[in-house]
Amino acid sequence: MLKIATDISAIQKARKRCIKKFLYYFKAGYRDEKFITWERNYKFNAHTEFQEVLNQKAYEDALAKYRYEAIVQQVIKIESRTNLLFSFEKMALRDAVRSYNGAKDFAKGLYDYVYGKDSLKNRFEQFVEVIAFLPRRLTRVLTWPLVTVFGFIANPEEHMFLKPRVTQAAAEKYQFEFNYYSKPVWITYRQLLDFAEQVREDSKNYFPRDYIDLQSFIWILGSGEYPD
Repeated sequence: MLKIATDISAIQKARKRCIKKFLYYFKAGYRDEKFITWERNYKFNAHTEFQEVLNQKAYEDALAKYRYEAIVQQVIKIESRTNLLFSFEKMALRDAVRSYNGAKDFAKGLYDYVYGKDSLKNRFEQFVEVIAFLPRRLTRVLTWPLVTVFGFIANPEEHMFLKPRVTQAAAEKYQFEFNYYSKPVWITYRQLLDFAEQVREDSKNYFPRDYIDLQSFIWILGSGEYPD
């Protein structure tokens, strides 16, 4: 269970310690060359590639020509150049979109999630349904990383990526109330965005650009790759 202090001063001290840890590893904050090399570049490069090949017009053109498998293969190829998903999650997605209907549902669902005009809440919940109904072979597809990674790559100005264990650990250290549900639900995703925005506000002096930077901060805070 997440332990949150009730004393405001205790919360403030905890958050200052977290920012201090971030600066210990990256002295210039989000603009540190090491931060950009280690944490930002590969995520931003994936975003850039997505927008080169699957920007809204290109995506719409591909959908109009029923090129669902081609869309899916491009998406998988772009994500494969990152380390955001575990290997079993990558395999689960490949299995889920192997059929024509699986590819069609995923391609259309991702377009609506990234480029749709509905509220973010509705788009998120609809995309969760799309993922939930994809064919399953050996490993379940409906996981937080699979639900959130492609929106994050496509548009990190709006979408955030959730690694459950790391994010829960980071939220506890940051003394931020984060109600985690293992099944992807809006309340958890909304609080993830709120967590990121709180980090943005608290670390504004170090000039965070987007959710790539903020997700990286959370990763640094909660991951064993960066010991306290």
